[in-house]
This record gives sequence, C-alpha cells and structure tokens, in this order.
Amino acid sequence: RRLNIRVNIELLSISNPVHKKDLAVRLTDDTDPFFLYNLVISEEDFQSLKSQQGLLVDFSAFPQKFIDLLQQCIQEQNKDIPRFLLQLVSSAPALDHTPVSLNIVETNPFKHLTHLSLKFLPGTDAEIKKFLANCLKCLKEDKMMLEEKLKKTEEDLTRQLSYTQQSLSEKSRELDKLKNEWTSYTTALSNKHSQELTSEKERALQAQTQYQQQHEQQKKELENLHQKSIQQLQNRLSELEVINKDLTERRYKGDSTVRELKAKLSGLEDECQRAKQEVLSLRRENTTLDAECHEKEKLINQLQTRVAVLEQEIKDKDQLVMRTKEVLDATQEQKVILEESTEEKQRHIEKLETTIKSLSAELLKANEIIKKLQGDLKTLMSKLKLKNTVTIQQEKLLAEREEKLQKEQKELQEMGQSLRTKEQEVCKLQEQLESTIQKLEESKQLLKTNENVITWLNRQLSEVQMAKKLDTPASAHAGGRAAGSPLGMPDRPSFHSSTISHPISPLYAFQNFLEPTHSKNGNSQCPIPKASTLTFFSLSLQVQLNSQLSKLSRGSDAHTVPAAGRAANKENGDQLGLEAKYFKKKDDSIPLRGLSQNTLNSEFLRPHLPARVQPSPKAAGTPASAYFPG
Repeated sequence: RRLNIRVNIELLSISNPVHKKDLAVRLTDDTDPFFLYNLVISEEDFQSLKSQQGLLVDFSAFPQKFIDLLQQCIQEQNKDIPRFLLQLVSSAPALDHTPVSLNIVETNPFKHLTHLSLKFLPGTDAEIKKFLANCLKCLKEDKMMLEEKLKKTEEDLTRQLSYTQQSLSEKSRELDKLKNEWTSYTTALSNKHSQELTSEKERALQAQTQYQQQHEQQKKELENLHQKSIQQLQNRLSELEVINKDLTERRYKGDSTVRELKAKLSGLEDECQRAKQEVLSLRRENTTLDAECHEKEKLINQLQTRVAVLEQEIKDKDQLVMRTKEVLDATQEQKVILEESTEEKQRHIEKLETTIKSLSAELLKANEIIKKLQGDLKTLMSKLKLKNTVTIQQEKLLAEREEKLQKEQKELQEMGQSLRTKEQEVCKLQEQLESTIQKLEESKQLLKTNENVITWLNRQLSEVQMAKKLDTPASAHAGGRAAGSPLGMPDRPSFHSSTISHPISPLYAFQNFLEPTHSKNGNSQCPIPKASTLTFFSLSLQVQLNSQLSKLSRGSDAHTVPAAGRAANKENGDQLGLEAKYFKKKDDSIPLRGLSQNTLNSEFLRPHLPARVQPSPKAAGTPASAYFPG
C-alpha cells in the first residue's frame, strides 16, 4: 500500500556532560496519530552505519544528503514508474509496533539499488502520548490563530461589502443616465450617417470611375515604357555580347598583365568595397522609395474613406482632393523619374557585378598563387628550422671544441713553461759539461806535460849518473849510520847537524844524492840509484816542478832556477798551479814530511836545465808543455 508520511529531521546538540551531536529522525502519518517511529543516530552509530553500508559522507554532511534523497523521492512520486522510491519494510504482516526499516531505492532497468536503509523503532506509549500532546498543542495554537484571522477577515469583508453596495447604487444610477443619453445620441448619429453614407457612396462611385480611367491610361503608358526598356535592354544585350567577345580576347591578353594587376589588386579591393557600399546604399534607397509608394497608396485609401465619412468639410475636402491630385501627379512624375533612375542604377549594378565577377576570378587565381607561395614558404621554413637545429648543434660542438682547445692551450702553456725550465736546466748542464770538458782537456794536457817532464828528468838523471860514474871511483864509501837498501838506495839518511829522526821523502834523498858535496859530512855519500827506481816519486815531484816552472816564467834571462816559495813549508797545503784533485789525500801517496828550508832552497837542477828554456812574458797559468815541448 502507499502512504503519505511526514519525515521530521532534527539535529540535537547535547553539551552535558560531553558536547555531542545527535541526528533524530521521526516518521508520522497525518491521518493516523498512532503511527510513530523514531531513530536517533549519534556520531559513533554513524561510523558503524558508514562502514556497513559503504557511505562516503561525513556526519556533518549526512543530514543534507538524506534530505536531498527525500526530495528526489517527492519529485518522482507522481510518476507511473518513479526512479526513486521510499520503502517502509516491516517483518510483521501489519505495522503492529514492530521495528521497521526505511529504504531509499533507485530503480534501474537492471537492478533495484538501495542507497540508504535506516532501522526505525516504534514509539512507546509515553512517546505516543507526548507526540499526541504536542500535536494537540500545535492544533490548538493553529486554531487560535485561524480564529483570529477569521474575525479579522469577517470585519474587513463586512466593511468592504457596505462600501461596495453604496458604490453599486451610485454607479447603477449613473449607468441608467448614460444609457438614455447614448440611445438618443446613437439614433441621431445613425440617421446622419445613413444620409452621409448614401451621398458619399455616390461620390465615391464617381471618383472610382475617374480613378479607373486614369489607372488604365497610366497602365498603357507604363506598358509602352516597359516595351521600350525591353528593346533597349535587348540592344544592350547585343552590345554586351560584342563586349563579351572583346573581353574574352582581352582575357587571354590579361593573363600576361596578371602581375601588374596584383599590384593594383589592393586598390581594386578598396574600390570593390566602395562599390558594395554604394550598392547597399542604392538598395536602401530603393526600399525607402517602395515604402514611400506604399505609404502614398495608403494615403489615397485613407482619403477615400475620409471623403465618405466627413460630410461637413466637403468644401475643404474638395480643395484637399485637388491638392492631393496635384501631389499625385507630382508623385507619379517622381515615380517615373525614380523608375528610370532605378533602371539606370540596375544597369550600373550589372556592370559592377560583371566587374566583380572578373575581379573574383582574378582573385581566385591570385589566391591560388598565394597558396602556392605559402606552401613554398612552409617548405622554406621547415628547411630553415632544420638549418637552425644543425647550426645549434654545430655551435654546441664548436663550443665543446673551443673548451677542449682552451684546455689544450693551457696544457701547452704549462708544457711550454716546463720545457723552458728544462731548456734552462739543459743549458746549465751543457755549460757544466763544457766546463768539465775544458777541465778534462786541461788535465789531459797537464798529464802529457807531466809525462814529458818525467821522461826528460829520467834522461837527465841517466846523463848525470853516467857523468858521476865517470868522475867518482868505483868503490862506494861504507861509513855513517845509513844502511844500504838491497837496491843500493839509502832508506834513512843521517843528518849530523839537524835532529830529524822521521823518514823523509825520496825527493830529499834524491837531492842529497845529486849534490853530495854540499852535505856537511863527506862520508855520507850514497851510490847512484838506477833509472828505473826513480819513477815511484813522480807525483811528489810534480808539486816542486810546478812551483819551479811557474817561477821560471817570471825570472831573468839567466839559466838559474830560483828557489821554491816559503809557503811550501806547510804539509801539502799550497796549490802551486795545480787543481784541487791533485791535493786529495790518497792511501798509496807518500807524504811530504820533514822537508827543511835548506832542502827546499836547494838548487839541484841548476846546472842541468837545458839552454832552450827561456823566461816567457805570459801569465803564470800557462801549462808546462810550453816550456817543455818534449
């Protein structure tokens, strides 16, 4: 069964002890006061209902959505097949105070979809009593309000009735008076108008006959004019055909002048627009002229009706008719003139249309050329885009290569700096090499000179020994403290005047051996050693020889050699013209110890120098090979 149910929805806010909001829904029936179902939904209950039925709305928006669904049910209730239904389903066969579920169902061709289902509890006796008491209270309040409204409306209506009755009586009286006046006036007018109508009908018939005759004459004249215009148009047509042939010939010629016309195209377009504007203005003038003609025809009809109606102003009307006739003649003349002007303008329009057609054809050709040019432009633009992309890529590559070049230039600069430093080091090393090579050559030359000196000394010694053998007896003196060596050379010569007890160098022994007569003791002579035994003291001899040779270069022309400098008293301390490498201490060298001043100042070589050794003006640093060429 179907019922009309009232649904009340309220939001109840409870602040004691905790602030809460509850949604109270109540179902009632206006016809059945015992029909009462209640539902109270709290926020916690709504969360469970939301999870059960898959709702997507919060508690704050749920009441409004519920009201929207109910409104859709109200809108669909009068339809045969409603889309939205409100179903109240109970488990019992009748609604006998049992729990009820309220379902909002949407019907589909496929299925019934329940959007929402709420379970309502039936109202208890106390709730029903309370509800009925509220209903009674509301009804009483409504009754009181209605009674008050009724009293007010009755008073207003009685007042209005009395006023309307009074006004009605007054109006009815006025109506009667007016009716009497109207009847008398209508009868008089009808009589007058009947007489006027008869007279006006006669006059109108006469005027109509006259107007018909005039109209026929005008019609004939217009026909003649129309025939003449047709003949003129035919003549014009033949002329236009001839012109058309000429134009066709010119068209072929005009293909060559298309380029010139392109320049003039802009001017022609402006002229075309002006011509269109002129055509529009002419059409507007034509429409205005047609409207004027219709208005004048309407004026004629109005004049005819006024002639029938207005009887008192017949004289004035006659004058007006004459004036109107004059106006008509003038208008007809103007009409003829206007027709001629319209024909001329139509011809001008036809000319303009022909020119427009030719221009449109030329414009079409120009548009085709422009389209071709646009296509070429598009292709050129695509090529330009490709070129731009290629140039951008090349610029990127160039930038990368420039960065690489800058890096390589920096590396080259660093390498150049390192090369310069290395070249400087190489130059220094080369200078050192050259200096070392020069020193080597000098040392080689010194070695050669020393060898030459040693060979020369050996020769001189051999000559001295041979001379001594010839001068001295064959037996050797065996006195003194010295003991002979197995080779016949004294190891430790004794010195009676001096107290030298340590061994001396072989140079001293050789000096004493050369000059036996200078010694204090005549018994200290030693036998002459062999030439082969003199080679072992060549290094110690070089010091003395270099000092002697350096002083020879500063001496006089005499063959005497000056004594060595007193600086030789130091043990291996003086650098007498030799390099530092000759003064390094060696393990196998013989120390120059115990040389006295007498021995150093001895001139054992004085009588034996060759006569060719001369003092040289050169510096003291000259090599010995200059004095002893070998």
